[in-house]
Amino acid sequence: MATLHAKGINGQVSFDGATVVITREGFVARSTHGRSEKAIPVTGIGAVQFKEATSLVNGHLQFSISGETSKKKIGFGKNQDMSKDENAIIFRKSTSDDFKAVVAAIRSAQAAPATAAQPDATEQLAKLAELHKQGVLTDDEFAAKKAELLDRI
Repeated sequence: MATLHAKGINGQVSFDGATVVITREGFVARSTHGRSEKAIPVTGIGAVQFKEATSLVNGHLQFSISGETSKKKIGFGKNQDMSKDENAIIFRKSTSDDFKAVVAAIRSAQAAPATAAQPDATEQLAKLAELHKQGVLTDDEFAAKKAELLDRI
C-alpha cells in the first residue's frame, strides 16, 4: 500500500497501512502543539471520528487511542477543543477528499487483522502431519483435523 497523506490546518496525517503518523508542522500547528510527530499503530486505535468539512465549517479527524484518557470537552466550540487535542486534525473542505481516503484506508486496515490473524491452512496441515508423525495425534484425530483444514482451503 502506498502511503496516504492529508494536510490539515493544525497538522498533517499519513498512513502506510500499519501506522498513522500525525505531524505538526507550520505556524498554526506549532502554535497549538509545538513541532511534533506522533505515531499510532492501527491496532492501538480504538475509534476514528470523522466530521466532514462544509463551506461554512471546518471538519476534523480524531483518533481515540486505546488506554488514553479523553480530554475532550462537550458543548460549543468543539472545533476549538479539537485544535488542542493531540489526536485530532482540523481540515478545510478543499482537503476533505484526502482525509476521506485516509479514513477509509484506516477502517479497512482495522477490519483486516481479524482475517489475517488466522495461520495459513497449509502451514497448519504441515504441523499436524508432524504431530501425527511424532505420535502426538492418533490416526483418527489427524484425519479429522486434516479434513477440517482442507475444507478451509
